[in-house]
Formats: sequence, C-alpha cells, structure tokens
Amino acid sequence: MSHDQNFKNLLLDYSRQALAFFAAAEAAKIDERVHITPVRQEQFQERLGERFRELDVPLRVEWPDGRREALLFVLEEESDARRFSIHRLAHYCLDLAELMKTDRVVPVVIFLRQAKGVAQRLRLSGDQDTYLDFRYLSCALGELSYEDYRHSDNLVVRLNLPNMQYPARRKVEVYAQAVRGLIELEPDPEKQLKYLDFIDIYAALDDNERAEYQRDYPDEAQTMSRFAERFHEQGMQQGIQQGMQQGMQQGIQQGMQQGIQQGMQQGIQQGMQQGIQQGIQQGKHQGEALVLERQLRLKFGTLPDAVQRRIEQASEQTLLEWSERVLTASRLDEVLH
Repeated sequence: MSHDQNFKNLLLDYSRQALAFFAAAEAAKIDERVHITPVRQEQFQERLGERFRELDVPLRVEWPDGRREALLFVLEEESDARRFSIHRLAHYCLDLAELMKTDRVVPVVIFLRQAKGVAQRLRLSGDQDTYLDFRYLSCALGELSYEDYRHSDNLVVRLNLPNMQYPARRKVEVYAQAVRGLIELEPDPEKQLKYLDFIDIYAALDDNERAEYQRDYPDEAQTMSRFAERFHEQGMQQGIQQGMQQGMQQGIQQGMQQGIQQGMQQGIQQGMQQGIQQGIQQGKHQGEALVLERQLRLKFGTLPDAVQRRIEQASEQTLLEWSERVLTASRLDEVLH
C-alpha cells in the first residue's frame, strides 16, 4: 500500500484527530457537535472535467446549528517534498471553491519527512499591487521532535511518532510509544491491527530491533500478539463457515442433480456431506493463508501483489512449510523460494 493510501485511510478513519493535529489553529473551534464528512472526489472529476487534479482528502466541516458557515479542509500528503507543487495546490483549492460555492477553504500539506526549500507562499503581482496571495498550513513530520509528542492523547499524533525526529538509538522506544498509544486510544481490535501495520511500515524495525522490543516491552508485545491471534482465529472461523456454506450449497445442487438419476434423498445427503468436507478444507486453507500473510507483514512489511497471489494459490502443505520458514528467514524470498 502506498504512503498516499496509508494517510488517506488515516485521515478518513480519524478525521477529527487529524484536523486537531495538522490544522490546529483552524480546528480549534471544531467540537463534538460538528459533522465532518469526506467529499466524494468522483463528483469533482465529473463536474470539473480536465481541470480536475486529484489530491488526497477534502473534508467538509459543518455546524448543524448553522452558527458558522461550512469549512472545507483540503489535505494533501507528500512523501517526497520534491514532488510538491504550490501552483497545483492553489489551482485545486480555487477549483474546489468554485465548485462548492464557498471561499472558506483551508489548504493543509503533510510532508512525511522534511520540507526544506519547499515554497510556502505563492504571490502573483505587478508593479503596483499583489493580485493573488496564497499560503497553506504545513506540517513536516520529519522536523517535529518526538520528545514533544511522545505522550500525546491524539491517536493520529501517536501513530506518526516513527515519522518524527529522534536519535537512532531510541528507535525501539519510539515504536513502543506508538504501539502503546494505539492500545490505549483505539478500543477496536480490527483497527488496532490495521494501524499496527501503519506503525510497522514507518518504523521499519529490523530483526535485532524487533528482538529488543520483545525483550524491553513485553506487555505491549504480548497485548498485540493476543489481538493478532484472536483476529487470526476469527479469520479461520469465518473462512471455515464461508467454506461450509459454499460447500453445502454446492453439495445440495450436486445432490439434487444426482437425485434425479439415483434418488433425490440419497443424492442430497451425499452432496451435503461432500459439501461440508469441501467447505471445511476451503475454510482451513483460507485461515492458514490469512495467518501466513499476517506473519509476513509483521516481519517484512507490505507484501507485493505477486506474493499475495502466490499465497492465495498455494496448497495447504505449501502454506505450512512457508509458515515454518518465517521463523528463521531474514528475507521474504527465503520464505517463498
């Protein structure tokens, strides 16, 4: 998954916390009564045509009591500051303002690393006056001090601790603080696992650092391990149930066809038995594939599409062999050779 998609998910799942962090001054009056909704970009493409420039996430903030006019936040994430164009951002904001019939637009740019040398202001002027003066809110994560944010109660902040500035020797500590924040601030186990992957991607611990983390932070490590095991068990159970249902349906259909020739009742019974057996096998296979994918992501990070396809197509015996190799492999190709 790309950095752009990682941050798009983060902004959509935790919009209120994201605005409080990345656009603190403008978000100061956004309380729990305010509605925050992502604006569908499809309508931009349809109505703006060739002018459409897709950035990351426009968020519409509305006060239901009508005491303030709606505010549109335009958030763009840049993993490489060299790709950023203030002209493109200005064009996009003007297009949105025209489309949404508003002049209340707040542009926000999140730089994954540093933003040195990046244009912060666009001014169009002549000899006598300035005719366009455009600026945006900027958050360069790589220029923020981890020490200033390590105990934040904002989940978006805690998840981004690995993207901040800190001594290399404290990398495992930074990872642990991010995981601790995830455990404390997000009660949903599925989202915990989803954003543990987010932390893993940006922390990028090597094998020695993971061993250090297991040794020095056993409580956090065990907590996330339990959640992962529970998720895997649920995945296997769901896989078995889905497989059984599919197998029973297939078995009933096969049985009905056989029953026309050999007797309806006998055929249905045989078909159901075969379907249940097929369903259990399919469910076990799906569950084992889910477990292996999770093991590989935890150890090696994001999996290429080609690897995921190989896992989906692998036999049960092959999946078991690969799962055993994960324990000793130092590279992804050592597992799947």
